[in-house]
Amino acid sequence: MKSPADKAPSLLPLEVAQSSKATMNASTTASTMQAALFYEPNVVRYEETPIPVLEPGELLVRVETALTCGTDVKCYRRGHPVLLKHLPSPFGHEFAGTVAEVFPGEEGRFAVGDRVVSANSAPCYNCYYCGKGQTNLCDHLDLLNGAYAEFIRVPAQIARYNTYHIPDHLPFEVAAFSEPLAVCLHGLAQAHISPGDRVAVMGLGPIGQLMVRAAKLKGAHVTAIARNPHKLALAQNFGLADALVNLHDTPETETIRQNTTPDGRGFDVVIEAIGTPQTWEKAIALVRKGGTVNLFGGCPSGSSIQLDTRRLHYDEIKLVSSFHHTPTHFKAALELLSSLQIDPRPLITDILPMARFEAALQKVEAGDAMKIALKNHGTD
Repeated sequence: MKSPADKAPSLLPLEVAQSSKATMNASTTASTMQAALFYEPNVVRYEETPIPVLEPGELLVRVETALTCGTDVKCYRRGHPVLLKHLPSPFGHEFAGTVAEVFPGEEGRFAVGDRVVSANSAPCYNCYYCGKGQTNLCDHLDLLNGAYAEFIRVPAQIARYNTYHIPDHLPFEVAAFSEPLAVCLHGLAQAHISPGDRVAVMGLGPIGQLMVRAAKLKGAHVTAIARNPHKLALAQNFGLADALVNLHDTPETETIRQNTTPDGRGFDVVIEAIGTPQTWEKAIALVRKGGTVNLFGGCPSGSSIQLDTRRLHYDEIKLVSSFHHTPTHFKAALELLSSLQIDPRPLITDILPMARFEAALQKVEAGDAMKIALKNHGTD
């Protein structure tokens, strides 16, 4: 099997907005659209459905590009009580597009034809957690789904607080990485990385790859750890990792510490981006005294791990975790992408028509793709 890096398309020319306001207005005169709908685990259909009707404060966005995500694969196979609440349910959440409609009388910040990217949530700014600055833990966080479609309705709270204009030079498929990159930036902030820190990233899926690249931008010395040699190569070429560890060849944590950190003392920061109890324990074993472990990868519900309480206490190991993202990190992610300090296009394995979303999810699930960009036009 070729690696995602081997099959990644060459960098696409930077797009310029092609849809005029008149074209966008014309596109919404129809009452229906094509959209992916989830009925039950393993039963999804790309079918005709009504175009959403806007309420005050909302935007209707024509989806130009949506990206596959591991969460969407899990939803496709298992369903989800929070993300897929009402059946049949739209799904997909990483996207960028063009404003097709603004609620009448609310033209101002956004206008028909604007190129935009929206996060998949926005905080309420009124609950206890928002008051503490922990907006990602907002009691009223309502997660947006529906990107695998021709149009998506952006709720008023997201339109107001977590939707941004895309510069004309930025391709939609790059802007759509704002959400996963924002998740990574929030995770790195939780780990408090400083320039010169020795950082290990365990797990090199799309999130792990972005973690490696973003940690390098913070001035860290980064070791990428995984079992897949193709993903390790991508972490070196895209992420600019300083060192690689193949767990097939070097599974012992003590050997990894001795071979990759000064005096074998362990890493200053370890980021676990896999999500199994075994790799959580390995991450803790790799950190130095006084170091920080971000248990970023979510384990299955009900999982447990074993901890050496003596080491945790006397070595002052800090265990943190991170969930979702904040508007601050979403905006910062878009700025990094707009400046091309991070150009994620090497992570795009394929570009497919939106109608082939199910095949795209299956390809990601099988390990034959890193990310797939799904487009509503311009693809054969």
